[in-house]
Amino acid sequence: MSDSGPQRSGPIAVGSRVKVIPSSESRSGDTEPQVGVVVEDYADTVIDASDLGRDWAPVQRWAIALDDGRLVFAAEGGLKLA
Repeated sequence: MSDSGPQRSGPIAVGSRVKVIPSSESRSGDTEPQVGVVVEDYADTVIDASDLGRDWAPVQRWAIALDDGRLVFAAEGGLKLA
């Protein structure tokens, strides 16, 4: 058995194939989940919104390269394994 493919169970990590769940705050106009691959995890740099001193442009944990070529960012809880 090979471990070369993405995992479908367990935690989401860089290299995981995921569905990005659109939020009500999304400006992309996407209403359906978009599929892509996690390319970066910014868990170590995520700052709580109350510590930012602003309520716009919140820090997102995940960077995802979508299958359609776009790079998007998602918060914790905004992804599901594909």
